[in-house]
Amino acid sequence: MNKEKEKQIAIMDTTLRDGEQIPDIAYSAEEKLQLDESRYY
Repeated sequence: MNKEKEKQIAIMDTTLRDGEQIPDIAYSAEEKLQLDESRYY
C-alpha cells in the first residue's frame, strides 16, 4: 500500500513587520492585534 504524504504550506505574513520599517511608524500591541484581526474579515 502506497500512502501519499500530506503536504503542508507555511505562509509568512510580514505585513506588520514591513509596516514598522517605514520611518516614524510604530504600532502598539493593541494596534497590531486590530490589524491582524481585520485581515480575516
